[in-house]
Amino acid sequence: MIEIAIQKILTSALGEMSLDINTTIEKGNLVTIYGKSGAGKTTILRILAGLLSPDKGEIKVNGITWLNTINGINLKPQKRKIGFVFQDYALFPNMNVKENLLFALNKGQDTKIVNHLIEIIELGELQNRKPETLSGGQKQRVALARALVQKPSILMLDEPLSALDSEIRFKLQQYILTVHKEYKLTTLLISHDISEILRMSDKVLELDNGKIIRQGTPNEVFNYKELNAKFQFTGTIIDIVKQDFIFILTIRIGKDLVKVVADESEGEQLLIGDKILVSSKAFNPVINKIG
Repeated sequence: MIEIAIQKILTSALGEMSLDINTTIEKGNLVTIYGKSGAGKTTILRILAGLLSPDKGEIKVNGITWLNTINGINLKPQKRKIGFVFQDYALFPNMNVKENLLFALNKGQDTKIVNHLIEIIELGELQNRKPETLSGGQKQRVALARALVQKPSILMLDEPLSALDSEIRFKLQQYILTVHKEYKLTTLLISHDISEILRMSDKVLELDNGKIIRQGTPNEVFNYKELNAKFQFTGTIIDIVKQDFIFILTIRIGKDLVKVVADESEGEQLLIGDKILVSSKAFNPVINKIG
């Protein structure tokens, strides 16, 4: 369990802002921090990682104190067992993929972990290539693998997929879910993509102006509590055809296309490009626009 109680005065585009966070995160959960730009999301990760100090506060991870400003405790980043994936990949350009992973090993650490990560994140064909020859999605896979080399207890992802197209994004979401389960991680994700959050998260912390204004499951935070559906999926509308009093929606989910029938009241509110949540309830699709 992660117990966080921190405060810090920040300077934002709108002036001074007080970050005041008090929450707990269960071990093994994938938790998304959601909110407007400048709400303090990245600052929380940086404080948790030891890259930034709060004005005051305490952080405990599995009963061990990482930070206590009153008692002068503030563990260095390298002692916190955290893997951090940034938006800009931060790969060494003079090293190939495998060398980037090997460089992240602790002294004396078994190199088998590198080969295992290359296998499960499917980097075999890329391992001898330099970062400059890789696509954005490939670089992000390497950055994810490198963050896992030291077997961290906590994986932190700062909008790692925001610059990628939907197909690559969907694939990388699956890699993240796979390693999250494989390594029994506690994962903190910053994301603005509600469909991504719905697919991946156990819990959501919604921030506004430095404070948690809502927290709970994705359905609770985004007001989908009433669905209680047999299944749910999220996707993007790529085509809408009206036939009499119904609309036929073609929805893209990763590489797949699904057709769903919407009634007139639902269909008139939807546009091509909308992201939607589709649920089945007593064999009737329930459609909610999510972005």
